[in-house]
Amino acid sequence: MGGVELFLIAVGLSMDAFAVSVCKGLAMRRCTPGRAGIVGLYFGGFQALMPLLGYFLGVQFRSVITSVDHWIAFILLAVIGGNMIREALGPEECETADASLDVRNMLALAVTTSIDALAVGVTFAFLQVNIVPAVCFIGVITFTLSAAGVKIGNIFGTRFKSKAELLGGVILILIGAKILLEHLGIL
Repeated sequence: MGGVELFLIAVGLSMDAFAVSVCKGLAMRRCTPGRAGIVGLYFGGFQALMPLLGYFLGVQFRSVITSVDHWIAFILLAVIGGNMIREALGPEECETADASLDVRNMLALAVTTSIDALAVGVTFAFLQVNIVPAVCFIGVITFTLSAAGVKIGNIFGTRFKSKAELLGGVILILIGAKILLEHLGIL
């Protein structure tokens, strides 16, 4: 997997966290760099941790599944991307629109927005990705986009929330299709 593909996966995965960050920013009366950084750390940390856990789970089954790994990667990325698109096209909601940054609230949001990264980590095991740099990169991208999302939400509101989820879903589906087509020898 190349750097461009990893970057696109990182951006795609971070779109849920970005959308929730926009909602957090919307609820804040005043957005400080510290508050944006706290949101970024929670989301970036969990977006890095979950693919690492998924990778270790996937490695356990890699030898058994190598003949269909490209199909698994495609299906997982397509399902995750399709779900993001469905949410983006659904009714606008900002159920996380409270300014609270307490640990329990932020842990719940961080886990919820990073579940899809667990599945992507499983696909990384099949694709034999160098996992430590990959998860660090995903964490940094998510941190940056989440911190920016808080500020954007504080300034502009939810205007970009559904567009971000839609873009993230499309990116993940396209990467899944590319993996499948390369393995089948079409690309």
